[in-house]
Amino acid sequence: MRLISHPVLCNYYVTYRCNAKCHFCDIWEKPSPYITLEEADQNFKDLKRLGVKVIDFTGGEPLLHQQLHELLLLAKKRGFITTVTTNGLLYPKRAKQLKGLIDMLHFSLDSFDKEVHDKGRGVQCYDKVLESIEIALSLGEKPDILFTAMDNNISEIQQIYQQITLPNKLVLIINPIFEYDNIGSSLGPQEINHLKKWKNKKYVFLNDAFLALREDGGNHIDHPICKAASSSIVISPKNELILPCYHLGKDKFPINNQLFELYRSKKIQAIVQQEGKLPECEGCAINCYMQPSFGVEINKYFWKSLPSTIKYNWWKGTWKNIF
Repeated sequence: MRLISHPVLCNYYVTYRCNAKCHFCDIWEKPSPYITLEEADQNFKDLKRLGVKVIDFTGGEPLLHQQLHELLLLAKKRGFITTVTTNGLLYPKRAKQLKGLIDMLHFSLDSFDKEVHDKGRGVQCYDKVLESIEIALSLGEKPDILFTAMDNNISEIQQIYQQITLPNKLVLIINPIFEYDNIGSSLGPQEINHLKKWKNKKYVFLNDAFLALREDGGNHIDHPICKAASSSIVISPKNELILPCYHLGKDKFPINNQLFELYRSKKIQAIVQQEGKLPECEGCAINCYMQPSFGVEINKYFWKSLPSTIKYNWWKGTWKNIF
């Protein structure tokens, strides 16, 4: 049964540019402009009209956008919940600008071992993550550690949890890796069973529905779980509406300051109706689209996702705005 019929999340790609070269991502290979304040502000108005609650300012590396703090301020003034994930390289320089503007601030950290983390990210950023944590806490921020769980680093969770997140009372977000376009990888039964042990730990956010979906073989086009196009709106740095999702990105439409009318048009809604049903959607388990998908339709994944979602938003103080 469909619970929410409008989009709840916007993945706003402020730029595709990145100052890291993570082995499980290809976005840093793409040339890219930066979004403009004028276009973004108009889109914020339309996103509000469409019912969106959360804007994830993403990339690339979002802190490469010199006006990110102004974009966040515009979004906050319109009542959006804001999310930013960063590799930490630029946060120490931008921290004071960004103070109080990010509801969900994530620092990516995939290993307790400096050399292992930096090798996976293709750039030396481990020390910057630790510095960023210290600075964020000194400014009264509540950052999270975003850990991308892969088959070769799951054993690292324990040390990060005990040595970094618990002493600082930070939320540890365990994000199971996903595969797309022969990039990234998938987790096997052994790794999934290991992750299950973490889902109820203090200060740990691990969506149990992510694990259940992987055990079920991901999205199936004959009975799709994915509601990416109807629960999420994806906007590119070129100010395009991307459908059905960024990772598939089959169709791109210039917004031209008419996001509300464009998204509600028959042309776009016809594409939305194909969400999760395209051949390429078979087996998909991409977290950033499954998280909102789980929240808009009542099924077993909704119930598996609900406890961790409520817990996380309670921790972050955003639960009143989410529901």
